[in-house]
Amino acid sequence: MSPHAAEEDAANAYQSLSETTAHDDPRWAFGTGVEAASGIDGAAEITSPVPDGVDPADLAAYCRMLGDDALIYSHRLSEWVSNAPELEEEVALANTALDLLGQARVLLARAGHVEGLSGRGRDEDALAYERTDAQFQNVALAELSDDLDFARAVARLLIFSSWRLALLHRLLGSADPVVAAVAGKGVKELAYHRDYAARWTLRLGDGTDESHRRMQAALDTLWPYVGELFRTSDEERRLIGAGVAVDPADTRAEVDAVLDEVLAKATLTRPDRPFIGTIGGRSGRQGVHTEHLGHALAEMQSLARQHPDTTW
Repeated sequence: MSPHAAEEDAANAYQSLSETTAHDDPRWAFGTGVEAASGIDGAAEITSPVPDGVDPADLAAYCRMLGDDALIYSHRLSEWVSNAPELEEEVALANTALDLLGQARVLLARAGHVEGLSGRGRDEDALAYERTDAQFQNVALAELSDDLDFARAVARLLIFSSWRLALLHRLLGSADPVVAAVAGKGVKELAYHRDYAARWTLRLGDGTDESHRRMQAALDTLWPYVGELFRTSDEERRLIGAGVAVDPADTRAEVDAVLDEVLAKATLTRPDRPFIGTIGGRSGRQGVHTEHLGHALAEMQSLARQHPDTTW
């Protein structure tokens, strides 16, 4: 098959997927066309008051959770710069990392401000560079190493962006103005991330025998970490009632539907692998992580720890 024919087939495959009539939701076609809910101020101040009836400690923890997911995964994506198979993919992955880093900065700044209301405030840099791995609250999927396997990078981005897009879309109406503002901008960014990952999933899954094998192997490797995405922490449960947070378990049907359709079109099989359980009922949200996070932090925090008083 000529390169031109191969590209045309890939485009047709994606077109048939994105134009499916099974979804009336305008977010379909991998999230394109999402508009922020009315009334959300994208320039919400970090110092906005904590919503009435909300425990500041719970709000700070929730912002750390969402911020840590974005920060750690952003770092992992940045590792592809100079390592991606093509320059265009390096740019795409770097831009994705920057989108997530922007989300992380706002969320961690909000967490630090809310902490400060009880006299323990930290700025975004302190939260990023001065915490140990046990103090981070990100999900394990964000911290895993891709081991420079591009298929694994694509599979993880597809899973992560599908989940986070569903989550942030539900947070457009959050009672916390900063969380709502992050969601308002984030859904547009994540729509692109999911679209990019879905296109590459189709290209690799329905490509050569080798690309299909590697894409399926990547999904098999990552699948045990998917279950954690839908676990609900104690802080989230309390904030759901206050209208600040949403239950991640409620995103499962939507995420499953997206992944099932993409994988089917890409001739890939949904892995039949058990999810990795918790340790004493605790996982990433409670500071229990894989060995991958320590390695990531050693690199990400090295300069700040060597020169703690440096300003730029």
